[in-house]
Amino acid sequence: MIKTVPTTPFEGQKPGTSGLRKKVSVFQQPRYLDNFVQAIMDSLEGTAGQTLVLGGDGRFYNREAIQIVIRMAAAKGFGRIVVGRGGILSTPAASNTIRKLGAYGGVILSASHNPGGPDGDFGIKYNIGNGGPAPEKITDAIHARTLTVDRLVYVDTPDIDLNALGDFPVGEAIVSVIDPVADYQVLMESLFDFDRIRALFASGFRMRFDAMSAVTGPYATAILEGALGAAPGTVINGTPLPDFGGHHPDPNLVHAKDLYDLAMSPDGPDLCAASDGDGDRNLIIGKGQFVTPSDSVAILAANAHLAKGYAGGIAGVARSMPTSAAADRVAKAKGIAIYETPTGWKFFGNLLDAGLVTICGEESAGTGSDHVREKDGLWAVLLWLDILATRRQSVAEIVREHWATYGRNYYSRHDYEEVEAAGANAMVTELRAKLPGLKGQRFGGLEIADADDFAYHDPVDGSDSRNQGIRILFTEGSRLIFRLSGTGTAGATLRVYVDRYVADAAQHGLDTQEALSDLIALSHEIGGIERHTGRKTPSVIT
Repeated sequence: MIKTVPTTPFEGQKPGTSGLRKKVSVFQQPRYLDNFVQAIMDSLEGTAGQTLVLGGDGRFYNREAIQIVIRMAAAKGFGRIVVGRGGILSTPAASNTIRKLGAYGGVILSASHNPGGPDGDFGIKYNIGNGGPAPEKITDAIHARTLTVDRLVYVDTPDIDLNALGDFPVGEAIVSVIDPVADYQVLMESLFDFDRIRALFASGFRMRFDAMSAVTGPYATAILEGALGAAPGTVINGTPLPDFGGHHPDPNLVHAKDLYDLAMSPDGPDLCAASDGDGDRNLIIGKGQFVTPSDSVAILAANAHLAKGYAGGIAGVARSMPTSAAADRVAKAKGIAIYETPTGWKFFGNLLDAGLVTICGEESAGTGSDHVREKDGLWAVLLWLDILATRRQSVAEIVREHWATYGRNYYSRHDYEEVEAAGANAMVTELRAKLPGLKGQRFGGLEIADADDFAYHDPVDGSDSRNQGIRILFTEGSRLIFRLSGTGTAGATLRVYVDRYVADAAQHGLDTQEALSDLIALSHEIGGIERHTGRKTPSVIT
């Protein structure tokens, strides 16, 4: 039976780069999530009889939210709603399932790397039929509908048992609860030489993978310890928990410090790795060698041909604008295309669909390829394993060889989290006003070659995206970038990116923060960071 309930709009339901993210307490307000889901449904056309994929990272409120989406999707006329068992589907696995089934699209319930639990964050986003995040024309339509939504439409039905595999009727629709891991594992087996990686582990290679009590635990356990024969205990924090076990599920050097310390110890494993809340980010640390996400994108692009899924070479590389230019040098050397896009995986979707690129990456630890239309943390780890199994070198040796060949980009991101939004916005406004006069200015030994607010013209659909981040470019190749992030749920997060290219191999062994110290100081001087935010130092340095 269809039930219609009147509603009124909520303010602040504009999706960001990765959907709508708010505190759990905000989503738990009566009708709040329902309003946004109805706005999604009202923005979609031609859904009758189609398949919708649904799942999340298992965080607090995930199961309750899934029941709401099921009822509203069935009322919209979807013929089949495919849900991961327990409400679990990693973001890359959801993308794969959408593509494999030829689904209309999918709803992913996650706030990615943000904290979980009743006092944490929750999120929801819509992915289109190619498996990737909805483009701006769709998110704009969803937002517009949130401003006018006046009724909620459900199928009136009891909750579905999400722990039981099988098909269950909900009105005229069928809800299919599936194994969340199986299809994803088949995809990974098609891309990587599991026999070769299995032989690497059999040779004594040791690894530690921290699933951070988040969604990749079941995937990593099945693939690393099951299919590849890694020692029991290789995967730690492998059970998804609603509060991520109290962890902050962001695989960086602050929130995965124990993993970093283990990798740096004399008897540490050969490889330490981690993924985040919804499984789309990665952390790579070899014994004694942290690999920056920007370097990882470049190294994977340079070595992808060693994996069977990319043996024919790659078509091109795409990176987000704040990501270091390390991948650009690989693309140039290989004679393939390089694309610089705004932050947000959705901007890679058109390039991937058009076959213009194969490998994509972001400095925020997201890396992926054309196998899905999302970044994929476990995929990145498996590609590293396949490269290590083929080259039979350590992570440190591979990194240093890469620098010797292509040069090194010293790179760091400074995050100022939960600053007052008014101050952060005032800083950006002031910086934009300064841009025309910055070109040609000298600061010590540095001269500004150009300064702009990054704009992107999509070569596939012709769309334009403006005001994507302030870039200050120096004559010797260094860069400073200022950008307000759209992934937080409180205040504003100011991100400052510092990038310096050094060709001389004799200068490749410096401490990163030391190598960037003059540029870091300059970011404070030009940006007026302390004056606008009250912060002398960042919350997180990666």
